[in-house]
Amino acid sequence: MSRLVKTLIVLVVLVAAAAFAGWYFLLRSTPAPKAAIKETPTVSAAPGGTDGTWTVKPGDSRNFVGYRVVEKLIANVTQTTATGRTDDVTGTLKLAGATADDVTVSADLRTLTSDKSFRDGRIREEGLESDRFPEAKFVLTSPIDFGSVPAVGTTITAQAAGDFTLHGVTKHVTIPIQARWDGKNVQVVGSLPVAFADYGITAPTSNFVASVEDHGTMEFQLFFVRR
Repeated sequence: MSRLVKTLIVLVVLVAAAAFAGWYFLLRSTPAPKAAIKETPTVSAAPGGTDGTWTVKPGDSRNFVGYRVVEKLIANVTQTTATGRTDDVTGTLKLAGATADDVTVSADLRTLTSDKSFRDGRIREEGLESDRFPEAKFVLTSPIDFGSVPAVGTTITAQAAGDFTLHGVTKHVTIPIQARWDGKNVQVVGSLPVAFADYGITAPTSNFVASVEDHGTMEFQLFFVRR
């Protein structure tokens, strides 16, 4: 093999490697941290403790509802985790002693934002089809019993059973949650595995992504404030 041919082969390999690296670093995502309880400073509890009605209002940057899904890139050779979130969330929660009830949380999925604008546009038309099905909603169907009255600064775990609506389909689900009262806010976080087929969702396609897994995770972080 002549020196010229060898040189050309090396150049082709280098160019291909550079193209692969460029494509990968262009398309790969930096996933947002998973929803988790934040150790916010505690304050003196108001009279009545947590009893009363608490709400979540849109536009509070502490709050989000979002997704986490694995995308396979470049002919399924490598993969990246995509996350998208919206703070366009409303919610209500009633607390009485050790019990939570009358919980409803809604999110406008049209405002989901990830680190890639082409992904955001695609899921408004495919996959979640949020232009057609803008609302995701959870309605508690059974009161949550915490076992004891929440103490300031203590993180507690529980199960929230209710009806979850996504893509126009409603399923009964049980979501593991964590909650913490800092004396001022009631913080609630959780996540739910979502099989796309259960909600009539077909994974979105793209010229940039080889495939998307047939399942993902819905996750949320909410700070309820007293109404």
